[in-house]
Parts: sequence; C-alpha cells; structure tokens
Amino acid sequence: MPFVFTPLDLPEVLLIEPKVFSDERGFFMETYKRSEFARCGIQEEFVQCNHSFSTRGTLRGLHYQNAPRAQGKLVRAAVGAIFDVAVDLRKGSPRYGQWAAIELSAENKRMLYIPAGFAHGACVTSEQAVLLYMVTDEYAPDCERGVLWNDPALGITWPIATPTLSRRDQIWPPLAQSDNGFDYTGS
Repeated sequence: MPFVFTPLDLPEVLLIEPKVFSDERGFFMETYKRSEFARCGIQEEFVQCNHSFSTRGTLRGLHYQNAPRAQGKLVRAAVGAIFDVAVDLRKGSPRYGQWAAIELSAENKRMLYIPAGFAHGACVTSEQAVLLYMVTDEYAPDCERGVLWNDPALGITWPIATPTLSRRDQIWPPLAQSDNGFDYTGS
C-alpha cells in the first residue's frame, strides 16, 4: 500500500503519509491514487489543483466554501513547512468548533485531507513555503466564506502570535457568526 491514512482528533480529517522511494538520485512518491483513497473512505473526485507561495509568518485562513460548491481539500507542502489546521463547522457535530493541526513539510512529505464542512488554515513556519492542494469543487467566489483566524472560541494555538494576514482574513466573522450551512449527519 503506497499510503498510510491516520485520523486526527477530528476523525474525518486524515493525515496521509505516502510511501517514499529514496536513493542517491533523490526520491519518488505518489501523492494521490484514486483507488487507494477510495478504499480508505475518500470517495470525492478532485477537480482543481491550487499552488500558493508564502513567506514565514503568513497565515492563510480559515477558509471554506458553502454548498452547493463546498470543497474537500488534499493539502501538502512541496517546499518549506506549515502548521496546517482544520476546524469542524458542522452544526450538531459532537466536535463542532474543535480543531486539529499538524505540521506538513517538504521534509516529512505528509499530506492532510480536510473534507467539506471544515474550515482550513495554514501558517508558514519556514522561511518560505509552497503549498499544493487539490480540491473537490472548483473555486466559486459567491460561495467563499471564512472564520476569524484568532476567534477566542476556537482557541487555536498558532505558532506565530502576529502573522501576516490578507485584509480579508483579518475581518472574517467568528465561528458563532459565520455563514455556513453545514450540518452534522454522522453518528
């Protein structure tokens, strides 16, 4: 099996560790294999791939898209390192408002799967970082939403106290006032 799938504290959010083949030339790894992901419960089809570059202290998030264009994400750091966060937005969930975080880096080659119904944020902890992430629906500006990165109700322990933020990321509402239509349907 080319991947190890491990649920985080939010069990729908999965840490994915690829099998890496290294030798004196470098390395090779698969970053996605539909059959393996489906076997481990990730049935969605990825339809768009995004690439971002950021410098140390940049925080992007907490972002999500509402239905009918809600997105699941498969995130990895191709260069540098990030503190990657997922927040449960599903009303009625026993984990509503809880978060999970993991370091993703070019060195550890780990990936994070964040399903629809969760907000996503990333903070760059290296000098520079390049993120590559695939999403399960195309970008739709009219469905784009966010939650304030430092909402006290979430209590996320970001690695940088005063990150560099976009104007938009500075003014998202707190979770209690966010516009999201996600409902928990699990057991």
